[in-house]
Order: sequence, then structure tokens, then C-alpha cells
Amino acid sequence: MAKKRVADVLIETLVAAGVKRVYGLVGDSLNGVTDSIRPRKDLQWVPVRHEETAAFAAGAEAQLTGQLTVCAGSCGPGNLHLINGLYDCHRSRVPVLAIAAQIPSAEIGSGYFQETHPEHLFAQCSHYCELISQPEQMPRVLEIAMQTAIARRGVSVIALPGDVALRHAVEEEPRLRFPPPKPTVCPAKDELDKLAKILNRAEKVTLLAGAGCVGAHAELMALAGKLNAPIVHALRGKEFIEYDNPFDVGMTGLLGFSSGYFAMMACDTLLMIGTDFPYQEFFPKHATVVQIDIRGEQLGRRTKLDLGLVGDTKATLQALVPNLKQNSDDKHLRRSLDHYRKARKTLDELATEGVDRRGSHPQFVARQINELASENAIFTCDVGTPTIWASRYLSMNGKRRLLGSFVHGSMASAMPQAIGAQLAAQDRQVVSMSGDGGLSMLLGDLLTLNQLNLPVKVVVFRNDSLSFVELEMKAGGLLDFGVELKNPDFAALAQSAGLLGLKAETAQDVRPMLQQALKHDGPALVEVLVHRQELSMPPTIKLEQATGFGLFMLKAVIGGRGDELVDLAKVNLFR
Repeated sequence: MAKKRVADVLIETLVAAGVKRVYGLVGDSLNGVTDSIRPRKDLQWVPVRHEETAAFAAGAEAQLTGQLTVCAGSCGPGNLHLINGLYDCHRSRVPVLAIAAQIPSAEIGSGYFQETHPEHLFAQCSHYCELISQPEQMPRVLEIAMQTAIARRGVSVIALPGDVALRHAVEEEPRLRFPPPKPTVCPAKDELDKLAKILNRAEKVTLLAGAGCVGAHAELMALAGKLNAPIVHALRGKEFIEYDNPFDVGMTGLLGFSSGYFAMMACDTLLMIGTDFPYQEFFPKHATVVQIDIRGEQLGRRTKLDLGLVGDTKATLQALVPNLKQNSDDKHLRRSLDHYRKARKTLDELATEGVDRRGSHPQFVARQINELASENAIFTCDVGTPTIWASRYLSMNGKRRLLGSFVHGSMASAMPQAIGAQLAAQDRQVVSMSGDGGLSMLLGDLLTLNQLNLPVKVVVFRNDSLSFVELEMKAGGLLDFGVELKNPDFAALAQSAGLLGLKAETAQDVRPMLQQALKHDGPALVEVLVHRQELSMPPTIKLEQATGFGLFMLKAVIGGRGDELVDLAKVNLFR
């Protein structure tokens, strides 16, 4: 029997750990790795057109499954292309291993062709990043990398020179098995007693809950019921908190609702649970603030704290709720829910067909996607306005999922994440809500959808602008600059790439085009023309924002761009 190579042991170790796919782009420094994958039936090589797509796709699979997922890039530019997607994976806290191939080991340090130093480049977006320079290090270094990614929920990177991958292995079998860690972490009794005292004394409690509440829906509802507390959710918590929730008052923050902002500002006690909501200006200034988080380093880094507890949500709430008195005063909850109903009504009124002969309100498009998508659909959304419409108009029901670059905030994530989501959940509907700017940034991987025959449905919100940036400029009193996009015919382009390409030029086209795409047995793209001048209001308007917008209008008129103001009025006032 032929002696195993280092690359063979690497692949066998991945398979033993339950890895199903490796996303990447082939290259000579990866030849040992890809040649070891080639004959196997238990591990799929997923070819993409850009390595950034590979990292985003791997992250989406890891987010859906909770399992370790792998991406790979060849030496130098190849693995360097992974870095943005890996930053997103790391900041989203999903277990991803990146294989960064390296130049021939004898040439390291000589300024060789394509030479970089991955162990330095990836240090800031990984928990573990090491070079394998000798066969004796395999599989131990690999297993440490994998265990670190799984245990710490983030990225690990191994740099592997192509020649080392092809050498004879010393150890020929995996050394470890990787059962998923399931620790239970609960604060001490005296800490829980302190928290119970604070909450029992409070009159108006608001809960701010995030992605750390996954798996603890029943416990969160029990807590809110005991306290008669409205629940504000962070964006990453939407899919776990919004459904079957009589205490829900929506989001706060730049993408949120006025009701979420109101519920937080009107409380006397704010309890943060499993969230690292980043915007300091949206926290109340005079309330008692308590935070529960599994990661102690996150306590108090967004606002001042009166008490911080380390614990996972489910265990902590199970221990806490029996110690709470039933709050008989529900005025704060009722006022917050009434505010939410009004805010929700206002948002729904914006999601109309409108009266324009050409183009649609993006809110209307998002609502149609929500109504037509399956009950267990997986949605991905690009940053900017597609995230706004997804957060406001997609309804979560406990079965649906919503993925995006919600912490790293990277453009171009939606379609690549849809690739990983569809491969991880092949029996589910996957819908990418893509901006025209985001889609065009990694446009080449439309070809990946066709090559892999993935039935992803890509909905392109086409407004020929980097519209969120344009709104930020206007709010800052600046004339927009550099935001205009000269776009292709996306539907025709998709058709030429082997996808079903459809176009919705009017609001009346939107629903039938979406229905046709969702029924199509294969990848499809729907290009929807949406109004460029659509405004998305934050939950509260500050004086400087109002002043800034006034300055924009003045500059637009003086600069001979008064037609933009007419368009703004038409789109936003006359619906």
C-alpha cells in the first residue's frame, strides 16, 4: 500500500471531524490537497470563481449547521482573497477552518513569486493561525486548529506549503474525535439574587435580546411575562426572538423601529441578554442597566453597567425566573406595544405598489418576497438598504433563517452566503436579497450557481446607486458623489450565464416574476427596478441629521440639482 501523504492525512482528519465540503479555487500550491479530495465520495470540493465567495459560503454553512466548515485558497493572492469573508466568519462567531496554501517551504523568506506570510495576515481574523512546515506537525496542528475553531466559535487558519502537503506523512491517522462542546454556564447564586432584587424592584423593565438567545425562546418569553417587559431585539436576534412573541416591539438602532427606541428610552431598567448591540447613542442614559452574556469580555463595553453576569441565556433564565415576583403593572408594556402597532402600521403603509409607471418601492418588493417564500426559507441579504428591507419586512416564524454580514458589514455577502446555505440545506428554499452594488462586486459567482446547479433565487434590488451611502451623504448635508452605478441588464446577464433571468420593471411585474422564479427548478435571478430616492428613516431623527438633510436640499437647489428634490417628493410623499 502506498504511503500516505500529509495532504491525505489532512483530508482524512477533516472527514473524521464531520466536514462535508471544502469551498475554494484550485491552484498549484493546493494540488496535494485537491488531489486527496478528488477520489473521495465523502467530501465535496466546491469550486467558486473568487476565494472571498468561498469564505462567505463556508461561513453561511457553519452558521446554519453549527458544524465546522472549511475553505481553501492557493498561495499568495489566492488565500489573501479569503480574508474579507474570514473576517465576517470570525466576527459572526462561526466555526470555520481556512487552508492557506503556501509557497515551497525552502523559498519562504526569499521574496519568492507570490510570497506572503499567512500566519501574520490572518492573525487578526482568527483564534489560531499556524504554519505547518514539517510532516511531523500533521495532524496535531490541524487538530488544534479545528478544536480551537469549534470551541471558541471562530476562524482557525493553517498555512501549508505545497511541497509539505505532498511529503510522506509520519502520523497516518487522525488523533482526536470532535464531539461538539455543550457546556452549561450559569452565574453564581448570589449574583442571581442581586439580579432578582434589581428586577423585582423595577417598575418599567425593557429587555434587549440578541443572537445569544438562540435555543432559549421559551425562557425569554417566561421572563418577559413575569416582568411585563417589552422585548427589543437586535438584528442578529430577529430570527430567534421575533416569532410567537407577544412582547415583541421590534428593533432599535439605525435599521430599527421607533417603537424599539421608545421602549428602551422609556424604561427604568434595561436587561441586555445575549447581545453586543454596538450603537451607544441608542442606549438610555439614566436607566439601571444589567447585562447577561456568555462572553465576559463583552460586559459593559457598549454602555455603563450596574451589574454584569457571565452565563448562557437558557441556563441563566431558568435559574432566574423562579426568583422573580410577578409584576402586576403592565402600563409600560402596553404603551410599548401600542407604539409598536403604530410603527408597524406606518411601515406596512409604505410597502405599497405606488402609482409610478416604472419602478417599485423596495418595501413592496420585500413584502412580496416575504409573502411568497416558503415557511422554512433561508434568506440572505446584502448590507445597506437590502438589510433594512429584510429587517423590517421579512417575518420570522421559528423555521426561517436570515443571514447577512451583520457585524462585519461587508458588501457582496448575500449571493455567496446563499451558495453555502443552499449546499447545507439542499431541500430548502434559499433567497438572496442582493443590492446591485453588492451583486456586481462578486458577480462572477453567478456562474457558480449554474455550474453547481444550485436553485438559489437571487432578487436584485436595482436602483443604480450605492443607495445607503447616498442616504448617509444626504443626512450629513453632502451632495452625493461617487455613488452612481452604470449597471448591465442583470436579467439578460443571468440568462447568458445559464440562469433563469427575469425583470420586474413595474410594481405589477413584481409578484408574477417572483412566483415564476420561486417555482423554477434551478437557479434564477429577478432584477427588480426600485426607486433610487426611497428614504429609510431611522427610529429617531437627531437635530444634526435634520440639519444635514436641509443643507443637502439647499446645496442641491443651488447646484442645479433641484430635480432630485422633485424625485424625492414623488417617491416618498405621493405613494
